[in-house]
Amino acid sequence: MTKSTLFFVLVLLCLAAYRFGRRRSLAVASGRIRNLHSLPGYYGFFVALWCGVPALILLVCWLMFEGPVINHLVISSLPDELRGQSPEQLGLVINDIRNVVGGKETSATNPAIQAAAAEYLRLRSLSDALLAAVALSVSVIGGVVAGQRIQPSLRARNKVEGALMFFLIACSLVAIFTTVGIVLSVLFESIRFFGLVPITEFLFGTDWSPQMAIRADQVGSSGAFGAVPLFTGTLLISAIAMAVAVPIGLLSAIYLAEYATPRIRAVGKPLLEVLAGVPTVVYGFFAALTVAPFVRDVAQSLELEASSESALAAGLVMGVMIIPFVSSLSDDFINAVPQSLRDGAYALGATQSETIRNVVIPAALPGIVGGILLAVSRAIGETMIVVMAAGLAANLTGNPLQAVTTVTTQIVTLLVGDQEFDSPKTLAAFALGLVLFLATLALNIIAMHIVRKYREQYE
Repeated sequence: MTKSTLFFVLVLLCLAAYRFGRRRSLAVASGRIRNLHSLPGYYGFFVALWCGVPALILLVCWLMFEGPVINHLVISSLPDELRGQSPEQLGLVINDIRNVVGGKETSATNPAIQAAAAEYLRLRSLSDALLAAVALSVSVIGGVVAGQRIQPSLRARNKVEGALMFFLIACSLVAIFTTVGIVLSVLFESIRFFGLVPITEFLFGTDWSPQMAIRADQVGSSGAFGAVPLFTGTLLISAIAMAVAVPIGLLSAIYLAEYATPRIRAVGKPLLEVLAGVPTVVYGFFAALTVAPFVRDVAQSLELEASSESALAAGLVMGVMIIPFVSSLSDDFINAVPQSLRDGAYALGATQSETIRNVVIPAALPGIVGGILLAVSRAIGETMIVVMAAGLAANLTGNPLQAVTTVTTQIVTLLVGDQEFDSPKTLAAFALGLVLFLATLALNIIAMHIVRKYREQYE
């Protein structure tokens, strides 16, 4: 029995255990629900949990240890000339064995590898059979024992809710530990990078050329890792994008929430939110094939020098992409402002525009700020549009008509292809990722401060 089939069988057993527990609770109460401490459904869930949870824990533990145990047994069955190799070479041998098992090798494979592959298949089949027998036994025994415990006084609801609370806490811990793991993995690799490149050179250097030259007489033969041009390019494109997205998004949200008729709102809001579903690569094509040439032609007509890949083109298209983030969230928070605030302003003689400007917008400001900061994070983390429209040139410039690059674009560029994670070129990507994380953290802290300030004023 394969593991997927076993999982499906365990699910069916849990469903059967639920029905068994529910019926048994009614039987011990002589059909009178008021004689039970909990509703019959809780007794069913109680039996189903005892039927499924121990078996699923066993299945997860078995999957964790099955591979290493089978590999150890297969290696012990190899001839002495293969078994006595280094761990790295043994890893290659195990990979060859798995290729044979998967049918990726020809008949010309080493006979010892063929024999080891047959042993691998035998052990895996034996493991699947043992797992099925043990898991099903544990599931049935757990269901029977839980069914025998059902009595009218059994606090099934408390036990089921306690199990659910434990599950929710476990899910929360998984999210927390995942976040901590991501941060630590980036931090440790960044520390390795700063051990090779001074942090002052990285944060304040103005030359970015991570490519390691072959000859010593080449420019930047040891690599240049000054990230200031990347930070400047990221801020420049993000500023252009926000200059487009914030006014258009906020004004469109005000119109849809306060001025538009229900018919116009029912059509306009979904059409505006369609922009959020367009893939970024499509925006990249639009920026590279339409907006960038248009920007260049307009600049040339004004006798300005413009690159075919400019920060302005990328920022404009990115701003259009971000409009739904600002508009949708701002619209939701504007609609969440109590109608009593508007009525009070109207009672004092304020016009609709004065009410929106002096009452509605300040009351909805925490949500609007949250939407804007979400849009800023989206702009900082965007990659595809910048790669296709702004290029890869790390120019230190504030001219939006020149080609620039961003932090995320360089991270992708540094990690494309087969890389060795012991060179400054590859480790620089982790240092850039750490900077992005710290920048996002700073934005969140600022947002929390603003939200707390205005929430105290209007709550």
